[in-house]
Amino acid sequence: MLEIFVIAYCLYFAFNIYTSFMQIGYVKDAKKLKPIILDAKKYEEAGNYSIEKEKISIVSSFYDFILFILWVGFGLSFLDSLIQIDSMLLKAVVFVNSFIIINWFLSLPFELYSTFNLNKKYGFSNMTPALFIKDTIKTALLFLIFGSLVIAGISFIINSFAMWWIWGFVFIFSIIILINMLYPVIRDKMFDKFEKLKDEELEKKIENLLDEVGFKSSGVFSVDASKRDNRLNAYFGGLGATKRVVLFDTLIKKLSHNELLAVLGHELGHFKNGDIIKNIGIMGVVMFVFFAIFGNLPDELFLGLKLHNEPYAIVAVFLIFSPILSFFLMPLISLISRHNEYAADEFGSNLSSKGDLVSALLKLANENKSFPLSHPLYIFFYYSHPPLVERFKELGYDVHELDLNKLNNKEYDYVR
Repeated sequence: MLEIFVIAYCLYFAFNIYTSFMQIGYVKDAKKLKPIILDAKKYEEAGNYSIEKEKISIVSSFYDFILFILWVGFGLSFLDSLIQIDSMLLKAVVFVNSFIIINWFLSLPFELYSTFNLNKKYGFSNMTPALFIKDTIKTALLFLIFGSLVIAGISFIINSFAMWWIWGFVFIFSIIILINMLYPVIRDKMFDKFEKLKDEELEKKIENLLDEVGFKSSGVFSVDASKRDNRLNAYFGGLGATKRVVLFDTLIKKLSHNELLAVLGHELGHFKNGDIIKNIGIMGVVMFVFFAIFGNLPDELFLGLKLHNEPYAIVAVFLIFSPILSFFLMPLISLISRHNEYAADEFGSNLSSKGDLVSALLKLANENKSFPLSHPLYIFFYYSHPPLVERFKELGYDVHELDLNKLNNKEYDYVR
């Protein structure tokens, strides 16, 4: 059984490497073409950024593969030999936390390089060492407190029920729903500074837009995202009473009122089309399949890893092997997501105007330096959003005729 998982991981690793090399070659060739969507300078920068990210991904994949072999070969059993605790729950908490912390520490060089080298080089990251350390400490505290409770809870369920994987699924799925509900509150209290919009005119326009589609929220907020990153974004966070509209301060600075409303109209399309509920449902089905698989693993797998078939080992095996299953499900999930994005674009453009949505997307692409072209296989596996070329085509615009100089001149209020 262990051999099957190792072979699956090898296939996963090989395919990651293959698609990265294909993407690098494709982007290199695309850079030689006449720029589309982005201006010439940002087209070149976006292509270089895309290539550098893939090169880092290749190195990271090799690094992760080595770590995987070490963990499977002797790392898990060695860690087990170090943690001699009689209490089943306490051993699970200590073992799994140790496994996660070691992996985090070993992956830290890549995070530091991306944050303080790559993203600063291309003008994205505003992160300071002090803020990075502060964020890391807060995240670690949240993980150690709440993560330990979750590990203890799932370990208790594993030890208490014959068909524990059913109740384990219910428990973890409920935790995920709770996290989604509390996410904006946690971000507000511990990481970001949420403020009511200072632009009263914009706030009134947004509230009218929300009322038009029947979206009830706890308010519209701006967040000081620029202290960490210069990229533009917006999201609807929370569930139920905690739902709120969150606009990055970078987005507010760069987009006009109409463009902001078009972006929010797109997001409201997801709400109106029931995509949030659909995504939760898909996530639930995927998690149920995962729990069904990992809840019925044979003892031979644990013998191969030199572990006991106990809660600490089951959770660790879940963490180390679940990315493989996620990868092979990714194309289907991405396909559904891309379909939802097209529908949200259609809803958002009808709610405001196609011209406003197109100009907003153009600004987002240029500010975020999103290279507009990718290898079809790369798109098929990794793109949760359709390529901008295809999104513009669906909206009725020819990317070869889009002109950034016309963004503010209302010249996109027609369909080609």
